[in-house]
Amino acid sequence: MHQKFSDFIKDKRSICIIQAENPDGDSLGSAIALDYLLKDIEVSLYCPVDIPKYLHYFSDWSRVTNEFDYNSDGYIIVDTAAEVLLSKVLEDTAARNRLHSAPVFVIDHHETEDDLSFSHEAIIETKPAAAELIYEIALGENLEISKSAAEAILQGISSDTLGFVSSSVTPRTFEIVSELLKLGANISELDERRREFMKKSPRILDYKADLIKRIDYSLDGALATVHIPWDDIREYSDEYNPNVLILEELRMVEGVKVAVAVKTYPDGKVTGKIRAGFGFPVAEKVAGYFGGGGHPYAAGFRTYDTDYDEVLRELISVTADLIEEENV
Repeated sequence: MHQKFSDFIKDKRSICIIQAENPDGDSLGSAIALDYLLKDIEVSLYCPVDIPKYLHYFSDWSRVTNEFDYNSDGYIIVDTAAEVLLSKVLEDTAARNRLHSAPVFVIDHHETEDDLSFSHEAIIETKPAAAELIYEIALGENLEISKSAAEAILQGISSDTLGFVSSSVTPRTFEIVSELLKLGANISELDERRREFMKKSPRILDYKADLIKRIDYSLDGALATVHIPWDDIREYSDEYNPNVLILEELRMVEGVKVAVAVKTYPDGKVTGKIRAGFGFPVAEKVAGYFGGGGHPYAAGFRTYDTDYDEVLRELISVTADLIEEENV
């Protein structure tokens, strides 16, 4: 497995690390960790959108730019192998052409099928987080894991496992956490920094109350959805991601099996973030219905030329089918 990565980085003087257009703690931690691990290579960090403010607790988040490096010797895509999540990158003709002509390597931990249209090498293994896979690669390649790299890996794993409590966590995950702590990562300090950045202004708290009032319940309360229109996205997203505000609240409502926050955009794009209730691991199946993917308890999708009402009808249909399967 690791030999492919070793062959890829060999003789590379510069590498651009790419996150998808939905950056999260795992993709950011993975990108920053690779920056530290590949210390003998000139590394640039790219994301087609700005890193959300709620992720600014990561050290060196500001190293990420939305200016694509067209001159890198190679490109590493982290935390996705789905082309739909790279659509903003591929909208740039020069960037698309570069990915079709330059060496590309993909590191992903999702079960979602690799559908990238350009040639690439890949390490894709089902893991709790891409950052955990980054650690295994570093270990296999005997790359020096500095304290800073250990912190980024630990934060990435923590983010995608909801603080090490998701069903995807394995004994190996905790072995890795132990090793990262030995390397100098301080889990309490990192979480204190995260909590500081997760604080909400009174304005955002009022907005959260408004979102709660707008929740739709379907299927006798088994499906909870909330619509986040473009006006909300434009007004609040720079300060606090509405999905982050509401999704865990939705999942914790009695009787809810599937919770979905749906964003709608002026160009007809609709995105959905999904959380499945505990004991009902179907988030990835719901997302897959719309061409998306993710994990059993956390997933997402993107679709076009539709609206909230149509997406809601389809969410009701697919969730009803999954509930029926569960009861068969």
